[in-house]
Amino acid sequence: MVLLYTLISMAKTAFNILEYCYFRDQIIPFANAQISIMNHSFMYGSAVFEGIRAYYNQDDKALYLLHAQEHLQRILNSAKILRLQANKSVQEMIDIVVEVLKKNAPQQDTYIRPSWFKDTIRIGPSVYCEDDQDSFVVSCITLGDYVDTKKGLNVRTSSWRRLADTAIPARAKVNGSYVNTGLAKAEAILSGYDDAIFLNDDGHVAEGSAMNLFMVTNGTLVSSMGSENILEGITRNFITTIAREELGLQVVYRSIDRTELYTADELFFCGTGAQVAPVTNVDNYVIADAKPGEITTKIQDLYSQICHGKIDKYKKYLIKIEI
Repeated sequence: MVLLYTLISMAKTAFNILEYCYFRDQIIPFANAQISIMNHSFMYGSAVFEGIRAYYNQDDKALYLLHAQEHLQRILNSAKILRLQANKSVQEMIDIVVEVLKKNAPQQDTYIRPSWFKDTIRIGPSVYCEDDQDSFVVSCITLGDYVDTKKGLNVRTSSWRRLADTAIPARAKVNGSYVNTGLAKAEAILSGYDDAIFLNDDGHVAEGSAMNLFMVTNGTLVSSMGSENILEGITRNFITTIAREELGLQVVYRSIDRTELYTADELFFCGTGAQVAPVTNVDNYVIADAKPGEITTKIQDLYSQICHGKIDKYKKYLIKIEI
């Protein structure tokens, strides 16, 4: 959570921690959810997490929880890679998230942070010990835009490289690995940019600091392959679906060279936190006449309508929670 607060603060985004969370098998006040400073997850980053958004629809007086099934299946996959003993099913975790949201009853867009963490006091970095205890936690904050989704972002390619699958796998959302994100984000902001783009060790484009990247070129959406050390994002997959089904666009996953970004017709970040955020400048190269491109804007509008439960066809990806 500390990293989340730091990044949100750096992005100048206002948020409020909601009063109740789920901690060690019960819903309690957030202020009472505490761990030891000797906790293994605190000392060694041995935890995995997800970020899930719930969008408030004023007309329906309801929150729409987006892609809960997919996110909580992925947290189980991350836990498996980190050898955490995640002993709850996807449905059990969904039920907990819904219960926490109902208890807090926020009437605005909300960001949910579920996490499995090594809830053990011991010295030694190994992620496996026979006597370890692992716990599930869910906390929530109100959250609008994590990055500016309106004017277009000014970004740089980071001097930090994306972690390799052979080091800390990007497909597992491991808490400790987000120091990689934090270094790139801090470097970008301290250099006068809004955010960063990672290259991998081969020099190919990986993704943004904590979100995937799409390039629009000649009417085709292009994004990096999973083998480029990216988190194969749930939002990215969904953008692919709506781009094909609603806009009739071709979507290609392939290697992207850094210089391709400079000549792209449009660029945008996408992710649970970032949503759909246009990029209009990379390394001081102007993209799309320094304004959000036509395709990006269409995708952004469609995505917002879907998330707020306004398109019936896509309600199957949402859980409606009346507040």
